[in-house]
Amino acid sequence: MPRFAIKFGLVAAAAFAAGMTVGPMEQVVAQAGSSDTFRQLKLFGDVFERVRAEYVEEVSDQKLIEAAINGMLTSLDPHSSYLDTEKYRDMQVQTHGEFGGLGIEVTMENGLVKVVSPIDDTPAAKAGVQPGDYVTHIDGEAVQGMSLSEAVEKMRGPVDSKIDLRLLRKGKDEPFDVTMNRAVIKISPVRARVEGNVAYVRLTSFNEQTASEMRDKVEELKGKIGDKITGIVLDLRNNPGGLLDQAVAVADAYIDKGEIVSTRGRRPDSIQRFNARPGDIVNNLPMVVLINGGSASASEIVAGALQDQHRAIIMGTQSFGKGSVQTIMPLSGNGAIRLTTARYYTPSGASIQARGIIPDIEVHQANVEVLDDDPGRREADLRGRLKNDQSPDAGAKPSQPPEMGEPVDGKDYQLSRALDLLRGISLYEDHAPTTGSRG
Repeated sequence: MPRFAIKFGLVAAAAFAAGMTVGPMEQVVAQAGSSDTFRQLKLFGDVFERVRAEYVEEVSDQKLIEAAINGMLTSLDPHSSYLDTEKYRDMQVQTHGEFGGLGIEVTMENGLVKVVSPIDDTPAAKAGVQPGDYVTHIDGEAVQGMSLSEAVEKMRGPVDSKIDLRLLRKGKDEPFDVTMNRAVIKISPVRARVEGNVAYVRLTSFNEQTASEMRDKVEELKGKIGDKITGIVLDLRNNPGGLLDQAVAVADAYIDKGEIVSTRGRRPDSIQRFNARPGDIVNNLPMVVLINGGSASASEIVAGALQDQHRAIIMGTQSFGKGSVQTIMPLSGNGAIRLTTARYYTPSGASIQARGIIPDIEVHQANVEVLDDDPGRREADLRGRLKNDQSPDAGAKPSQPPEMGEPVDGKDYQLSRALDLLRGISLYEDHAPTTGSRG
């Protein structure tokens, strides 16, 4: 191919990557808007041709172009990237609720892959990977210098194939190795169970099924508990997010009116506002939302909406702080680009980008040890005690109910505190004056 033809093709490719319409040379120059822009496109063409001709090993034009596009996008922010045909297909499968890999949501920080959160019941979760861990090596290869997409690609592979990750964890002096087997990750985004008279609902991700499954689970729990239901816990801990429309639908299920979230792009006319429709699936029952450092993106939209609308008490620790919206833009026959196109704002107008949602009640996860604080002797044990004149059995020692603060399954301290809070609200309302009504 003649040298000029190669250069023309490369400049056109660069113009396409920059968002221009590829056409005759005069059209490219006109759309570039300035001679400086055209000089930069020519520079790209010169570098591409030099690499193509003189790199120590032959590299396909497709690989170079895709790497250039991906480099352009990943230099913008950690969440923009190029998706080739295979990655685009994987992303589509993932949003449907099933994908292959380790079950780990990651981002890039300081040149290392940082774990946002592992997904429940996946190889990563079972191996003990925790939010905040840094991946320094993948199968012995250093992550430093890789792009996020390259690192993610290396963590994917055939089902049942082994992978070794070296992790760096806060509080540990030395990195440590974790070995896992890759698996098909099937995400059931909603888990629910009865906790006393409280409905406990955990959302693990926001895929296409999340809102509808959550509604079904809540109705099922309401049927089990009946009129004795005193509140609901919505657990968004370690939920890395997902689809914006699902976050809106989940928040809408508990908010009767008002704004849920707004998104604002670069242009003034790009502002979108999402408002709640009438109806609350739990009839304004007291609500606690649990968050932590692994709660990101769509999770923060839900928590922020419920907090700003005074619908729920947010409990736990500060969330991850991903306040940007990514749009998937398919490219004809060549995958797609994931581009950050907007920031989102809570109903009060606050951006949580790099800040996160601050809980109303900060509760860190902890191990709780039950101490023996029983004095051993009470008034009822004393000889010659006065009898209680209101109950014939008052002299007998009453059976002791379970401690209100006893952790659920002995481990989840944050959930225990949420349940304690809802029990306290229920007790207060039961004993409060009956005049007036709750709004």
